[in-house]
Amino acid sequence: MRQPHHPKPDPVGPNQESVWDYPRPAIVEPTRRRLEIIHHGLVLADTRRALRTLETSHPPTYYIPQADIAMEHMVPNARRSICEWKGQAHYWDVVIGDQRIEAAAWHYPNPTASFAAITDHIAFYPEPFDDCKIDGQTITPQPGGFYGGWISQYEAGPFKGIPGSRFW
Repeated sequence: MRQPHHPKPDPVGPNQESVWDYPRPAIVEPTRRRLEIIHHGLVLADTRRALRTLETSHPPTYYIPQADIAMEHMVPNARRSICEWKGQAHYWDVVIGDQRIEAAAWHYPNPTASFAAITDHIAFYPEPFDDCKIDGQTITPQPGGFYGGWISQYEAGPFKGIPGSRFW
């Protein structure tokens, strides 16, 4: 089996965390940062009560309470996947007007005990939306298409998902 090559962490600036200091296995913790998801002029989500999951080499993935999401735009999707830390994920489509974004979000209805806090929370892939913000600043989606991390001014990489990072 190929041995992982771990890159040199980027320098950490003021008010930043290195994703290389995040733990493995992953953990979940609360954040007070304001998260917003806006698409076609609609505020799909706005919260200061999110939870974030942290895992070595990944930017945080944010789980937003359903009470802070415009749930009338959320439609269950039959897609499922498995996370080694959290359990089985169920997906959501987002429908705004005549646009349907398939499998744009996911949740864990019965997460593992370590992640019980994310029950009734939904995470969103930031890529398909017009604007995803943390504390008013537009974020960058985690590269690679598979991952749902949000890269903000608060994290230093490099981030899993870039070319060559498969075995990190």
